[in-house]
Amino acid sequence: MAFNPPAKMVALVGTAGVGKAKLSIFNLLLRGFMAGAYIAIGGALCTVCITGIATPGISKLVGGAVFPVGLIAIVLTGMELFTGDCMIVPMAAMMKKITWGAVMRNWIWVYIGNLVGSVAYAYIMVCGPFVSGQADGTMAVNAFGMSAVGVAAGKILGYKAVGAMGLWSCFLKAIGCNFLVNIAILLAITADVVIGKFFGVWFPIMAFVSSGFEHCVANMYFLPAGKFLCDWYPAVVAKKGGLLLANGGLAWSDVWLWNLIPVTIGNIFGGFLFIGVTYFLMFRKDLPAE
Repeated sequence: MAFNPPAKMVALVGTAGVGKAKLSIFNLLLRGFMAGAYIAIGGALCTVCITGIATPGISKLVGGAVFPVGLIAIVLTGMELFTGDCMIVPMAAMMKKITWGAVMRNWIWVYIGNLVGSVAYAYIMVCGPFVSGQADGTMAVNAFGMSAVGVAAGKILGYKAVGAMGLWSCFLKAIGCNFLVNIAILLAITADVVIGKFFGVWFPIMAFVSSGFEHCVANMYFLPAGKFLCDWYPAVVAKKGGLLLANGGLAWSDVWLWNLIPVTIGNIFGGFLFIGVTYFLMFRKDLPAE
């Protein structure tokens, strides 16, 4: 069979959640690290490919078209992504196969692994493709690096500038993001063949990126990359101007307060409540026997 019907799909999600809950802390960290790096690969590719595209809609479409490489790699190689686990592991708990304590254990260690992997890849990009050697023997931020700074500033200072409404906007974008990310996960589980998993992941992820939604693990790459560039090459702040110059660059407190914290909470709502709980309630009476 090349297709799993919805009830079986939900049962398979629960089974996957049990397996994830039983992984050792070391395994969760290692798989989380790799997943963070894979998502960062998609984010870095997105930044490079949108550089120089002046039309906003086309820029969004191009970025959305290339970003899914990260989640495709995660799904096909069995790595651990926090946003996917927001739906998968609680499903097993709702089926009473694991405890809610096991859910929190998975979330905490996978989140840490994702963070370390994403920041590590941000360091690679900031020391490599985002800078170029100059005639005077120094390094300077190139066009791709400037694009990365612009992405980070928009994801932090754009929300900070409008206060509480900025946090609300950020939170809602995070719900929309993980709604789509977990639809991608469900479609990947529905398909039994690789090509089906590929396209099942690709379309919803393209939709979330092109729509401008917020993904906490992707932002674990985007925001440190912009922060590193501003800190290590201060001239970037003056060159970019606008909110970046008015705020004197990017602060780690702003990275967390105006993006990562509200986005993480919104991602949990989008994955756990809007997809996990909804699909469990719809198909719990139709689940096939073990």
